[in-house]
Amino acid sequence: MFAMTATRKIVLAVSVLAATTVATPVMTPIVAMAQSTSGVAAVVNRSAITTADVARRSAFMRLQRQKPSNKVALDQLIDETLKRQEISRVKMSVSTEDVDRSFARFAQGNKMTPEQLSSVLNQAGVTPDHFKAYIAVQMSWPRLVNARYGGGRQRMSTDQLVTRMMENKQKPVTTEYFLKQVIFVVPAAKRNAILNKRKAEADASRSRFPGCAEAKTFAATMLDVSIRDLGRVLAPDLPEDWKPLIEKSSGNTTGTRVTERGVEFLAICEQRQVSDDVAAEAVFRAEDLGKAEKSGEDPNSKKYMDDLRAKAQIDYIQKS
Repeated sequence: MFAMTATRKIVLAVSVLAATTVATPVMTPIVAMAQSTSGVAAVVNRSAITTADVARRSAFMRLQRQKPSNKVALDQLIDETLKRQEISRVKMSVSTEDVDRSFARFAQGNKMTPEQLSSVLNQAGVTPDHFKAYIAVQMSWPRLVNARYGGGRQRMSTDQLVTRMMENKQKPVTTEYFLKQVIFVVPAAKRNAILNKRKAEADASRSRFPGCAEAKTFAATMLDVSIRDLGRVLAPDLPEDWKPLIEKSSGNTTGTRVTERGVEFLAICEQRQVSDDVAAEAVFRAEDLGKAEKSGEDPNSKKYMDDLRAKAQIDYIQKS
């Protein structure tokens, strides 16, 4: 939980925002420059973490009702910096809009407006930018782990699958979807100018969507609209960003989402209940992943971080 001020308290949604934090680091070209700068605590692959970053992280720890520690704060900031650098390298960051929506949902969950939450964070010494940067990494990092290791999707052996089904006493049932992705492309250079217009166009097009068989013909009638065939996706394997929209869909399309590519929605070509070996394995993998996330022990995430740390150049400038 967050303990904010003497007069106001908000509750931290630990399941979404709990692991490490990030305070936007100051970029420096070389370690020598960092050494001559009096406010630098460490440099990670030529990216500096300042003593102000450490102070914000310590303030964040207090809000989480953890005992503040500069050493722990710096270690977590180093991990966060490595994650952010890797996210940037593979271009898998969530969008600014996704972060803003998460920030707004967090505020709403604590009966505040985003402006009120920003004020509380400023008073606590954390700052909204610090918290949003933290959210961005928390949302983006699982994507990298999933992409690299399959999100726990390594195939089970036949013996493992049979054992789990015997333990379960019956074969699990899940939903199978066949999906297409409809993208209203927004070039980065025109994003600020046309994003709202493109979102309105995407929202309006959903009621006219003729079905998956005619999706490409449908897209050809509009400017800069593309179709991607996602094929078969089982419910446990649905991307987290799309899962709520798919589950809430009432027709053959989901609601729209703003992404780094533009404005998108999914077309649900077909869905049905399935209970085969592939479905059973997907359900068991999802159960195992859920247990790992709940316990805070994701072995793939740790393995990825160990690899990044082993390859990183980390210079401690000021002792914590």
